[in-house]
Amino acid sequence: MRFPQGVELDEAKHQIRLPKIGWVGYRKSQDIIGAIKNVTVIRRGDKWDVSIQTEYEDKPPAPTPSEIGIDMGVKHFATLSDGKVFEPLNPFKREQEKLAILQRKLARQKKGSRNSRKTKRKIARLHRHIADSRRDFLHKTSTQIAQNHSTVYVEDLKVSNMSASAAGTIENPGKKVKQKSSLNRSILDQGWYGFFRMLSNKLERRGGKLIKVDPKNTSRTCPLCGLVSAENRKTQASFACVACGYRANADLVGAINVLRAGRARLACGMSGGVRPLSAGTQRDLLQH
Repeated sequence: MRFPQGVELDEAKHQIRLPKIGWVGYRKSQDIIGAIKNVTVIRRGDKWDVSIQTEYEDKPPAPTPSEIGIDMGVKHFATLSDGKVFEPLNPFKREQEKLAILQRKLARQKKGSRNSRKTKRKIARLHRHIADSRRDFLHKTSTQIAQNHSTVYVEDLKVSNMSASAAGTIENPGKKVKQKSSLNRSILDQGWYGFFRMLSNKLERRGGKLIKVDPKNTSRTCPLCGLVSAENRKTQASFACVACGYRANADLVGAINVLRAGRARLACGMSGGVRPLSAGTQRDLLQH
């Protein structure tokens, strides 16, 4: 429910007056700055949240003159080109077993009964806890990156396509459906789309910017000699260039290549993808 006008606030008593409802107590999570423009009340699970939109003059701090590339992953949530790694929280995976137990319990109970309503409330609370944990993790991670860097380069990942079902149809069934389903859950559990949105907003408020680059070849290009080859990354975790012998963590290599591609896009106005070497240069590297 959105209230566009007629809202009053009493911060001393922690109360808010909503039109046609009256004064309601609330627990303040942060200071309210500026003039109130509208208020939105949302029910999530078995609790109510109030979101207060205000208007005030913002004076963003001076941006930190630093740039970084980020490689997103499932095993490691985010790997930065300077070597820093953010481990994933995976809130749904952590609570998946508990949620399954409650859902099986609900399936055995009589619909509409008192016990079934109690179980539904427990399920709703658990879903809220999962969502809140994920949102808190994304906010803290994006804030830390935005405070330390003014220009951030990320891969232009199509999350909806990456997490699409691989089941296929009866005529054309999909392959490795179980493995793809597990990958889809991991991608959605980590909340990449929400992370990019939060990071972009926080960078803009601080005078920085988020730049997306073409993810093509970022995991197969050697950052030392520039060779592009699928043989450079035979495993998911390690990178070993078949030409110059450069070895490093695969996610770190991806982040470095994202940084290189982003710099090239800013300098030359290119599409932002990692540019492979010419066929002759690659042949000479492989021969040596």
